[in-house]
Amino acid sequence: MTENFNLKQRVAREAANLLYFGAEKEYKQAKNKAAQILGTNFLPSNLEVAVELDKIAEEKEGPTRRNRLICMRKEALQVMKLLREYKPLLIGSVWRGTIKVGSDIDIAVYTDEPEEIIEVLRNNGINVLKSNWANVNKRGETLESFHIYAQTEAKHSLEIVARKMEDYGKKRKCETFGDEIRGLKIKELEKVLQDNATQQFTPQ
Repeated sequence: MTENFNLKQRVAREAANLLYFGAEKEYKQAKNKAAQILGTNFLPSNLEVAVELDKIAEEKEGPTRRNRLICMRKEALQVMKLLREYKPLLIGSVWRGTIKVGSDIDIAVYTDEPEEIIEVLRNNGINVLKSNWANVNKRGETLESFHIYAQTEAKHSLEIVARKMEDYGKKRKCETFGDEIRGLKIKELEKVLQDNATQQFTPQ
């Protein structure tokens, strides 16, 4: 049993390495490739890989990672304040506190007029790079959202996902960590930056 656990942990570590260094982009492919490299059929959960990925990022980046997280959270707050009327929510690795080199700032907003978001961003000097509609099928339901890709003043990538107003308040499950995507609203993010700017939000 212990041997199986250790092997599973090694697969998780190898998969995390593949993700960290960009050899793989998706968790599923990274786990399969890692298992193949180590010659086993044992596959870790996404959560186990995410934990190892966080460890690797901390080992490789150290204090600069924490400083970058604070900077990205502050920039996220600035953008969220610009989009206040669209009920912005900080999600993704900047919310989680699990960033690595190349991570972007992910913000969800709610509006039936997504083009307005682009206008607000551009009017406030934010460099909007591109935008597109995306459809995702989950449990037989098609979810449509409008994605806006931009760049912050500090050259961090910014992705804003605009969802319909009717989707506001709907619970969403995180495919990586397996918990609910709670995110941070403006007031909550302000409190985090004041009390514990590098706080992590991951399952214990």
